[in-house]
Amino acid sequence: MRSLAHLNKYFWRYRVRFLLGVVFITASNIYAILPPKIVRITFDLLREVSYIAPHFKGTPFADSAMETFAGIWIFFGGLIVATALLKGVFMFFMRQTIVVMSRLIEYDLKNEIYNHYQNLSLAFFKRNNTGDLMARITEDVSKVRMYLGPAMLYAINLAVLFALVIYNMLQVSPTLTAYVLIPLPVLSITIYHVSRLINIRSEKVQRQLSALSTFVQESFSGIRVLKAYAKEELWGKTFNEEAEKYKETSLELVRINALFFPTMLILIGLSTILTVYVGGKQAMAGVITSGNIAEFIIYINMLTWPVAAIGWITSIIQRAAASQTRINEFLSTEPEILNLNQTPSEVNGAITFEHVEFVYPDSGIKALNDVSFEVKQGESLAILGRTGSGKSTIASLITRTYDASSGSVLIDGKEVHSINLNSLRSNIGYVPQDVFLFSESIANNIAFGVDSDIEKEAVYNAARQADIYDNISEFPMGFDTHIGERGITLSGGQKQRISIARAIIRNPKILIFDDCLSAVDTETEEKILGHLKDLMQGKTTVIISHRVSSVKHADQIIVLEKGRIIERGKHDDLLAQEGAYFSLYQKQLLEEDQRSNA
Repeated sequence: MRSLAHLNKYFWRYRVRFLLGVVFITASNIYAILPPKIVRITFDLLREVSYIAPHFKGTPFADSAMETFAGIWIFFGGLIVATALLKGVFMFFMRQTIVVMSRLIEYDLKNEIYNHYQNLSLAFFKRNNTGDLMARITEDVSKVRMYLGPAMLYAINLAVLFALVIYNMLQVSPTLTAYVLIPLPVLSITIYHVSRLINIRSEKVQRQLSALSTFVQESFSGIRVLKAYAKEELWGKTFNEEAEKYKETSLELVRINALFFPTMLILIGLSTILTVYVGGKQAMAGVITSGNIAEFIIYINMLTWPVAAIGWITSIIQRAAASQTRINEFLSTEPEILNLNQTPSEVNGAITFEHVEFVYPDSGIKALNDVSFEVKQGESLAILGRTGSGKSTIASLITRTYDASSGSVLIDGKEVHSINLNSLRSNIGYVPQDVFLFSESIANNIAFGVDSDIEKEAVYNAARQADIYDNISEFPMGFDTHIGERGITLSGGQKQRISIARAIIRNPKILIFDDCLSAVDTETEEKILGHLKDLMQGKTTVIISHRVSSVKHADQIIVLEKGRIIERGKHDDLLAQEGAYFSLYQKQLLEEDQRSNA
């Protein structure tokens, strides 16, 4: 239950609804315990009538007496119906308060988790599977809501009803009440031991459900690769194995509940037997009436479902505790990248790296080693190197997706972590190597990151500059064409150019192109670079590429190898050195000649 203490702030937020719910539950149960009293009075009156009625036979009052007795039965029957109706009214109100409160808290909790996800660093998402993240914000929150709503409702209802029923039973016969309560200690011990088992099984169920969700999410995300390698049958078998594990862990929990409920009903049935036996002896001794026995049996039956529901409530609470524990694990995770300056900052675009080193925290791989360079405002920097040389890491440090392990990253002469994070990123147009497009219209994908009411002409201009306008115009619905998940309906080159249009429409101070032209041919690349040449005027531009053709016009070129800068200079200067840059240039010229001759 300690993990569920996180929800106390929500109970306080909705305390009025909660307290009203308790009032309505109490009112509902007050009307629920009136019928047994009416039944007792009716039984006792019926016994009296059975003694009196024979005396009216053969007298002029016989018919009127029977009408009077019938009117009394109808009156008491009407009272029972009236109390049932009033109980129903208050039950409606208690659901409108407690259950609605649980839905409101569910909404708030999902928002809290989602907003916390948004604030966490990129490293967090690399460490955790998407399926697991989704399971915690969906399945786990649903389990918690069951505790906040149904479990809380029935638990309060049980407590109030139990108090009222026991009080009324003691008013009738303390001795008989004591006999009825004999099975309760056994019930308490049973609940204690079973709840521990339920908690253990619940955690296993939630863990396996998370693993299953992750598997399914990866299957659908990688469906193109899965089909290309004809692995449907193999993955179907793997899914069946994961589902089988989930089924077995769920059945273990079901078996415990299956034993729990019959045990409760047996103990409650024992209370009924004791009532009839002990109550019958007391009635014969004249201590209580037969109406009291009927009243007691109704009281016990009233407690049957609430007491039997203890197991169900316990199961829900234990599942909720297991789920909230999983949720708290992520909510307690602190962002590694903190916004230390809450005041909006001005960003002009000058970039300086001073002896920067970076080690990836999870893998321990040293991506950058003593890297230093300076890019003045409005200049362009090109970064070349083999895969794994640290090119994309430099982009991550500029956007502050990661912080340098040592050394200094400066923007406009200020440490990057001293700049307001939102101001920094809103002034950067970043085109990543791994393009991600949303399941939205093409226009909305291009306009992502700018005001939603941006004019269509701005979207069209960005598309022209990225050399994608003509392609989009050929689609049946043009810019209103909806693309599939992650842009699956588009080619690699089309996705990259839409991503470029998304970056340049922001008119940022810093442009970063992270190998974003790898999926387009050389001719298209020349067109895009030609369009971007004017756009890059006055903007600091970082071009990361493995093609010399993409970077030869840059003001400064650096070549990386194993995280170190091995060459730097302009295109002609680097060719004159006949080093790594020259070798790469010659190799690519040869490849282009071979393609043109083919």
